[in-house]
Amino acid sequence: MSKAAKKKSSKKRSGSEAAQFDQKTIQEFKEAFGIMDQNKDGIIDKSDLKDLYASMGQIAPDSQIDAMIKEASGPINFTVFLTLFGERLTGTDPEATIIGAFAMFDKKDCGKIKEDDLIKILQNKRGEPLDEDEVKAMYKGKPPIEGGEVDYKAFAHLITTGAQDELASA
Repeated sequence: MSKAAKKKSSKKRSGSEAAQFDQKTIQEFKEAFGIMDQNKDGIIDKSDLKDLYASMGQIAPDSQIDAMIKEASGPINFTVFLTLFGERLTGTDPEATIIGAFAMFDKKDCGKIKEDDLIKILQNKRGEPLDEDEVKAMYKGKPPIEGGEVDYKAFAHLITTGAQDELASA
């Protein structure tokens, strides 16, 4: 097989992206899937995503929800969910992943979210919420908050590297 043919064949969707995860990670994805599958029917659909956003105090436009659903080749069961994440996370910078998650709450698309929204996100009762002590510990790390808004790109950098000083020189 030629080098070009090998390269081309490696880009095909194999469905084996999920094989890259260890059991602990798969369990974490199961928990996340369970949170997203609001009606507990084993399929994440438009209604589930709308309910998930609503539970976080957000209203997602239908176009955004439809775009998410279209990323899957069919109904989003756990296997499809895991495959989608496998495709997304292959070669993805964890910092970029965190930024993408926070960007969902950036209503103004300005790189910042309200501090109150950050606390709501971190203390959301779905998933693994932070308790008061964990939130206090987060503040000891001096998150980039100014005027009641969090620079979530800088915060993601702080989370992934622990280095706030590097931001000033970047």
